[in-house]
Formats: sequence, C-alpha cells, structure tokens
Amino acid sequence: MLELLSEADCSVNEIAGHFEMSRPAVSQHLALLKEAGLVVDRREGRCIYYRMEPRGLKPLIDWISHYRTFWTKHIDRLEQLLDKMDE
Repeated sequence: MLELLSEADCSVNEIAGHFEMSRPAVSQHLALLKEAGLVVDRREGRCIYYRMEPRGLKPLIDWISHYRTFWTKHIDRLEQLLDKMDE
C-alpha cells in the first residue's frame, strides 16, 4: 500500500482495486497507517485521497541505521573469529 501511495495520491476505491481485500479492510489499513504517521489524507468533495508521508519513515530509518552499525561490527568480529578458527 505504501509503495502504491508513494507513486500517486489514491482513493480507497483505487487502492482496493490493487489488492484482494474488501474496501473496509483497506480503510482499516489506511487508518492504522495514518495513525502511525505514514500516510496523510485530503478531502476533495466527497472523496478522500491518501498519500504516503515520507517523514513518517524517519523513526524506522533511524532504528535501522542504529542496528546496521551494530550488526556490521558484530558480523565483522564473527568473521575474524571464524578466520582464526580456520587457522
């Protein structure tokens, strides 16, 4: 859903057309994504359009960055240990 919304603003009906789920299920997903700050909506007449909010990904990007450094260091140490064991 986020990938779809990163390309263009979409209505619930447009989004539902891309997935094998009901319109209410799509609405529930969108409500959760909105609550998480990952999508925003705008009303245009009777229709509501959703789009991805890239700034909502910042906490996830920060978390991944922290653990990328963590795991890189630990994997390097493991590799060194395995090399020593092979000797």
